[in-house]
Formats: sequence, structure tokens, C-alpha cells
Amino acid sequence: MEIVVKKAADGAMLDWGAGPRACAVGRGGIAKKTGEGDGITPIGIFPIRRVLYRPDRIARPRTALPVSAVAEDDGWCDAPNDAHYNKPVKLPYAASHERMWRDDRLYDAVVILGFNDAPVIAGKGSAIFLHVARPDYGPTEGCVALALPDLLEVLEKLSPGDTIRIAI
Repeated sequence: MEIVVKKAADGAMLDWGAGPRACAVGRGGIAKKTGEGDGITPIGIFPIRRVLYRPDRIARPRTALPVSAVAEDDGWCDAPNDAHYNKPVKLPYAASHERMWRDDRLYDAVVILGFNDAPVIAGKGSAIFLHVARPDYGPTEGCVALALPDLLEVLEKLSPGDTIRIAI
């Protein structure tokens, strides 16, 4: 299966064949990614790798994808010059990183996308995920974000080998 993300008149839409759903994209829009911190949601077709979830907030998502619970000390390195750039890390971590255990609920369910991971290229961009959207669908830092019910619904349909296509 392929998930498709496209610009729409009033933002962006995501569809997996069940009808388009509103989604949020990066503050820099959908475009060719220029580098770390640009806020761009990258154009391209990317493999869907695995799912992370907050076990204190939601039940284990139903999906055929690999699933892991996040812990309070989980992070994701976003420091281009670090050996663990664009990879999970344990906190505390000296280099720049994102906390995966967040108070704002955006990472209650996270789908790891295969952007800049095979191989990792320093500075190309990191932590491009499919995750929970803010209630107002405000922009992300470059990820794609859906309402939690929509995210859980698409997870039920995904299998290893599926992809996400992000297009203009």
C-alpha cells in the first residue's frame, strides 16, 4: 500500500484509499528538502519503517508493522555532526536531540519514515515522522501529522514494505 500526501487548497491531505484526510506538513511546506532545520516536508517516496507509541496514553496500535513502546529516556539525534545523527538515542544525550516522550501528545503515536536513513547523510534532515497533529493542524518541523483517530486507522492498514509518497 502507498499513503499519498499532497498539498490542498487549505493545507494538505493524506489518503490511503479510504478518502482524503486533513493533515499538517512542515512550516516550510512540501518541497525538496534543503537541510536540517528547514521546516520542509520532503518530496519523495519513503519506506514506512516502524511504529512507536506512548503506552501510558494509548493502547498498542493495531498494525502489521513493527511496534515498540517509547520510554521517558528515548530521544532522536538531530545533530548533523554526531555519529548517531537521524537515529534513536537514550537520554540524557550530549548532542542536539528531540525527546520522544513529549508532554504535548504529538508523539503519542509515531511512524518512523525512511527519510535519510539508508545511508544517513549528515545535514540532509532528520526525524521525519508521521505523527499526531495539533488540534488546529498547525505546521510541523517537517513531518506529516494526522488526527490521532486517522493515524490509528491508517496504521491498521499498513504492512511492512508499504510506502508514503509526498508530492506537490
